[in-house]
Amino acid sequence: MWHLVGDGIITESVDVHFEVLLRRAGQADMDIATWDHHFDPLPNGMFTAEPLDADAAGTAVDFQAGDQLVFKYTGQSATLANAYVPDGDGDVKSGRDPNITLPQ
Repeated sequence: MWHLVGDGIITESVDVHFEVLLRRAGQADMDIATWDHHFDPLPNGMFTAEPLDADAAGTAVDFQAGDQLVFKYTGQSATLANAYVPDGDGDVKSGRDPNITLPQ
């Protein structure tokens, strides 16, 4: 299982699609693992991190020299471009830096 910590600052209700992709030269990106999560802003305009812990089964891949592992997130259903902001401030905003734990 792939584990996602996707804590974020939420400025507007938003559905966020997270994905890990394999990028190989000369080929289309391949989905390895995906997650979908809905966030709502905290009351009273609070801008502390909202937690997200999620697991997903992933596709087994034989990596080759030059391959890239890409983490991508896309906000959907929101009008603001920054409706979801990954919490890169960690515990400063009561959250954790976004990260992915690869399966063992």
